[in-house]
Amino acid sequence: MKYELRRMRKLSPGLTVNNSGGAGKGSVILMGEDAWNPAGSAGFPEELSPVAGKEGLGAFCFFSPFDDRTFPGNGDITRNVCDDAALFFHVTMNTNQSLNSRGSHIAWVDFLRILACFLVVLAHCCDPFVGSFDGSFNFKSAVFWGSLVRPCVPLFAMISGVLLFPVTLEMGAFYSRRLKRVLVPLIVWSLALPLLYFGYFAAGVQTSSPNIVMDTYTWNATVGNLYTFFFNFNYDTTPLWYVYMLVGLYLFMPIMSAWLTQARRKDVKIFLGIWIFSMTLPYIQMLAPALGYEGNYGNMGILGVCDWNPYGMFYNFSGFLGYMVLAHYLTKYPLAWSWKKTLSITIPFFLIGFAVTFFGFLETQKHFPGQYSKLEVLWYFSGINVFLMTFAIFAVVSRLRIKAGPVLSKVAALTFGVYLCHFFFVQCSYDFVNCTGLGGLPSAVKIPLMACLASAVSVALVWLLSLNRWTRKSIM
Repeated sequence: MKYELRRMRKLSPGLTVNNSGGAGKGSVILMGEDAWNPAGSAGFPEELSPVAGKEGLGAFCFFSPFDDRTFPGNGDITRNVCDDAALFFHVTMNTNQSLNSRGSHIAWVDFLRILACFLVVLAHCCDPFVGSFDGSFNFKSAVFWGSLVRPCVPLFAMISGVLLFPVTLEMGAFYSRRLKRVLVPLIVWSLALPLLYFGYFAAGVQTSSPNIVMDTYTWNATVGNLYTFFFNFNYDTTPLWYVYMLVGLYLFMPIMSAWLTQARRKDVKIFLGIWIFSMTLPYIQMLAPALGYEGNYGNMGILGVCDWNPYGMFYNFSGFLGYMVLAHYLTKYPLAWSWKKTLSITIPFFLIGFAVTFFGFLETQKHFPGQYSKLEVLWYFSGINVFLMTFAIFAVVSRLRIKAGPVLSKVAALTFGVYLCHFFFVQCSYDFVNCTGLGGLPSAVKIPLMACLASAVSVALVWLLSLNRWTRKSIM
């Protein structure tokens, strides 16, 4: 086999990662953009350096055969260079996106994954206090914390966009690899969580949580939950709604990836613009009756939504897919902002988004007390207010110079498992705090305390499960 690059070697300035000493053995070279021109004289023909002058890093990789696990999907395969072994990448990442020796961990993404996971736990710790709907200080404190952490799930979606776009596998191979990683945990925890709740209350534990109806935790009801998860999640498995949704995203990712690979930057910006506009539709629908809109046959949907059509005009542009595309866009075309400009934009974005979320929830509660269908509009993950907060966090964290390390990567690897099991331990932490001397603390303090307790226990359990190759399949 003839290689146009006769020898792998470090080009300065640059970083040699996992250098095994020769072509065809898995060597990877990451170079700054000013190293592209010298690359031609070092064995890279000039015409194979089409990204010279663009932001980000370039990587020239020899693999025989190429395996997508060797690189975390953060590059565009531009062309095959020689026979079937050499691949040329344009890796549009910030220089602070450190990779481990296998090229599988980006430090700021690991940090963001841990942050998003803790915010999810914190969000669910708010539920018992928000569920009182009594307008008290404890209620308002819970709404404050709940509003503050709304970017949690969109951040997970953006992380998937960073790591999985573009999809380089064939559709069948991608489905096989990704779906089995989520379907097995979905089934396991759809069975485990109802059983844990049943055993917990059957042991005689009493709770004051307004979200729990003790009479429903019978064996017959639990058995029903063990098979009805085929249709949807139940209260005991509330967080698993995200896994159902994630499966749908995985099914569509290869299709969207094919478009992203050939789409011009302008085209992607148009898509994102329409997606961002779609985030305003829940508020337009809320305001429409004040402008005289009476709906159709009792259905208050807008833009084509009615009893026989749940898919409105912008349905195909809405939802979490936009967050994934946005993350890919920001990775491929990094924001060339100084820290001063970054903070001058992201801080107002976050504060405006939070203000709309927090005060909007309180105001909606005044007019529609206890009506989740109305209150959740302010907490929609696909609402424009939550988008502003999510973008702000992502833009700041992606610029942080975080040092990669084994602890960071190992904890990040446990976050999916923590997400799957934490909801039960949130209930346990709520009851533990209330039955000890800590019960008199205000909810503003109890909520983060509960989140720390639930997170710690969840991490410990998931770590134990990760030690066995069979139980590991249920958490990662």
